[in-house]
Amino acid sequence: MARHGRKKRTTLRESLLLFTKKAFSLRKRPAFIALGLILLFLPGNGYYQDLSLIPDQSSLRPIPFELPPVSPYPVPIEGIAKPAISARAGAVVDVGSAVVLYTKNPTQQLFPASTTKIMTALVVLKAYPLDQVITVKQADRAIGQTMNLVPGERMTVENLLYGLLLESGNDAAFALAENYPGGYYAFVDQMNALAREIHLENTRFRNVSGVEQNGHYTTVLDLARLASVAMKDTTFAKIVGTKTAVVTDVDAQRVHPLENKNELLGEVEGIRGVKTGWTELAGECLVTDTIRDGKEIIAVVLGSANRFGDSERLIEWAYSAHTWKTLDELLSEGEGQ
Repeated sequence: MARHGRKKRTTLRESLLLFTKKAFSLRKRPAFIALGLILLFLPGNGYYQDLSLIPDQSSLRPIPFELPPVSPYPVPIEGIAKPAISARAGAVVDVGSAVVLYTKNPTQQLFPASTTKIMTALVVLKAYPLDQVITVKQADRAIGQTMNLVPGERMTVENLLYGLLLESGNDAAFALAENYPGGYYAFVDQMNALAREIHLENTRFRNVSGVEQNGHYTTVLDLARLASVAMKDTTFAKIVGTKTAVVTDVDAQRVHPLENKNELLGEVEGIRGVKTGWTELAGECLVTDTIRDGKEIIAVVLGSANRFGDSERLIEWAYSAHTWKTLDELLSEGEGQ
């Protein structure tokens, strides 16, 4: 019976649709509007309409995919004081839950120095295949820290990334940007576009290396978010977790020994990177990523007098002052109160 009723409605709907098309073709607008209103209120055959015809059917639609598991939540342990740091700004963020564990001047806009190169690397990884060969044009003119590139030298993108992230080579950053489609400034524009895409609300880039320039700034919270995105890229994570490397040009004529500037790498339990930075006005800067017992945190310090000491204190405090609890544990504790 229900099937017969559904068939009848379908036939009626088809007839009305045919009539509506005819009325529209004849420019009978009143008829068209009237039929449109009838169709609007005509019962349909959707999931929720069928519920009235099948009373025993569940009112909850099944979700067609599995929800991701809820990450453990960091819960503070009472009685453990936050550490004092020399940095002008600092932050610690739990990556799994996105909970901010520590902040000092979290939205103060500061020079990022070479932590800028985290974003430079992300744009490179999106723009180039790792085996693409880049020819050095004017990158030897870069000021500050370099990997000693020379004009005409041909390097793979992957080797330049090692020079960018380990040796913090400003010339490597320049070489990658000057070969970008559209040139250097198009590369910088893409850095800012990606910053907007990942919601870095207080960040603007004016150059690819982090040299001091008006209007080039970020915050510790934005850097923590940027690093969490970057560490999801396996190539990026592998490079920043490397202590030393030796790279050559494609002609095997020039050799570049490289050393990671992050002194905590291999010295502090669980450290995986990420990037150092320093200029006279920016002070000492450091972004670190650490995993212990599956719990990942990112610590950031900007404008520090002792970036390695500040960062180590923040890392040790974060793990000693928090316990990570699952959703079930938190719910059971709430029921017991």
